[in-house]
Amino acid sequence: MFFSDIHTRIRFFFLLVLCILIIIVIRVFYIQVFSYDKLSNLAESLWSRELPIGADRGEIYDRNGKVLATNLTTTSLVLIPNQIENKEEVAQKLSKILGSDYEDMLAHVSKKTSIERVHPEGRQLSYDIASQIDELGFDGVYLVKESKRYYPYGSLLSHVLGYVGIDNQGLSGIELTYDEYLTGEDGAIKYFSDGKGNRLELSEVYEEPQNGVNITLTIDLDLQLAAERELDNIMLKYTPEHALILAMDPNTGEILAMASRPNFDPNNYQDYDTETINRNLPIWMTYEPGSTFKITTLAASLEEQTVNLFEDTFYDGGSVNVDGATIHCWKSGGHGAQTYLEVVENSCNPGFVSLGQKLGTNTLMSYITKFGFGEKTGIDLNGESTGILFNPDKMGAVELATTSFGQGISVTPIQQVTAVSAVVNGGSLYEPYLVKSMQEPETNSIIYLKEPVLRRKVISEETSKLARYALESVVANGSGRNAYIENYRVGGKTGTAQKVEDGHYMDGNYILSFIGFMPADNPEIVVYVAIDHPVGVVQYGGTVAAPVAKSILETAISVLDIESSTEGMEKEYNWMDTKYMQIPDVTGMSLEEAKENLKGFSLEYSGDGTKVIYQSPSGNSYVKEDGVVKLMLG
Repeated sequence: MFFSDIHTRIRFFFLLVLCILIIIVIRVFYIQVFSYDKLSNLAESLWSRELPIGADRGEIYDRNGKVLATNLTTTSLVLIPNQIENKEEVAQKLSKILGSDYEDMLAHVSKKTSIERVHPEGRQLSYDIASQIDELGFDGVYLVKESKRYYPYGSLLSHVLGYVGIDNQGLSGIELTYDEYLTGEDGAIKYFSDGKGNRLELSEVYEEPQNGVNITLTIDLDLQLAAERELDNIMLKYTPEHALILAMDPNTGEILAMASRPNFDPNNYQDYDTETINRNLPIWMTYEPGSTFKITTLAASLEEQTVNLFEDTFYDGGSVNVDGATIHCWKSGGHGAQTYLEVVENSCNPGFVSLGQKLGTNTLMSYITKFGFGEKTGIDLNGESTGILFNPDKMGAVELATTSFGQGISVTPIQQVTAVSAVVNGGSLYEPYLVKSMQEPETNSIIYLKEPVLRRKVISEETSKLARYALESVVANGSGRNAYIENYRVGGKTGTAQKVEDGHYMDGNYILSFIGFMPADNPEIVVYVAIDHPVGVVQYGGTVAAPVAKSILETAISVLDIESSTEGMEKEYNWMDTKYMQIPDVTGMSLEEAKENLKGFSLEYSGDGTKVIYQSPSGNSYVKEDGVVKLMLG
């Protein structure tokens, strides 16, 4: 019995020990197989350290590869508190060199952490300060490579490029929109230390930083420099509240130049107020467009065939009454009898009221929305506005009338340029954009290439052709004469928009503008200029803004290699199966000379005398073949 009990006990203890061994084996197996990575990382974290190496942010280029944003190599201060022996001495000397508070520095060197960054005093140090720290030779005090954003052209293109913060994070503009691509991955030097932080004689591991992706913009630096120069001149000459210039390729939506005033230097963005650095006026600012908006009404009228520019006429007596409201023409007494082509040339408000009435509210507003007004264009920048339009269901006769010539609504400059580009490029509304391509930083091979985005077709090729002709006639014969360039075909439209404050129009306070394009028969560039309340000058867009646009277009001739045209405007124009002929200017000629030059036209005379003192339509206008030309003799 006793023996039996001993064997039982032995078997019991044997099984118990065996179970314990099995549990130990299973536990060891679990640790070695399933928990190895976790435990290894925890162990390594106790004796491994990393000194960070900052990655370079991707560079930004213009369309021709000229650098617009790059990086400077700087150093930053990193502390390993466990390696610092005399913390008071280190804190005292570092605070003195950096010009920081001693107590704050002492807190940094005494912090219970493996690695401590001194922020912001220890970031992006100058060469002189970094040298002083290096000469101290303290254990636990390290200087590591860091990248600082640098804009070689200073304030040029500032609102488009944007700026980055102290941690190299994009905060506005392209820097913000494409931050995830421009930002690289930091590297590090890994080393090992004991529990007290003392460096161990083990191999160091170098992890190379991965630089950010490089970006090429659609911007042309030469055009941008011209725009910036013109804006500087405007600010000196007229001291306006704001001013802006915007240029676009109408056939793709590529932005060629974008600038505004006031601007800022992104290298020192901290020196400017938030409003200045974060408001990109060409996409943010909204205001009543004035007469440049008439291009939309014109295009809608031509597409709907509610008017014949050459044959239909309108009498401008100086004002028109709409539902009890009097709408004046800018010219006292009006322009008298005009063809609708002359209505466009003269920028006659009553004439455009007539065009709007012929279209009707729903039709006009449908074209306004088709041309992209009232919605964001989709440009790849932050801060874009939508503008404000009337609700068609709540529009009366007065709202229809004022909308027809660009009053009572608000739009953005980028909306206007995008819409006019659609009017003159054959009718296609493109999405504007700034980033043309992205390149891998090591090989500079293209990893992304932007293709133009067609949003919709708005008008026909034939309508676009006729609108281009009318707008070319504005520059050749009408209110846009100051944008005319000898031997080049330029089209455009002036704008003089009265500003609104607290629901009332301000006296003598206007936004003067001009939107132009060239060549008029096959546009390669659209330029918009807007000047907010220039001082000491006649308040007309044709007087102030048109010459500025002319200067930009003259730069574009060489930049875009635009060929000259000695023929000028077309000698004839066919529309709706009717031939129109350009009539010569016979004023000042004798009656016999006038008859000789006007062969093929029906002539009517009035007045006494032997010389022509006035003709209607005016010289160089287009008149239906066999049409009537009226001559006044004196």
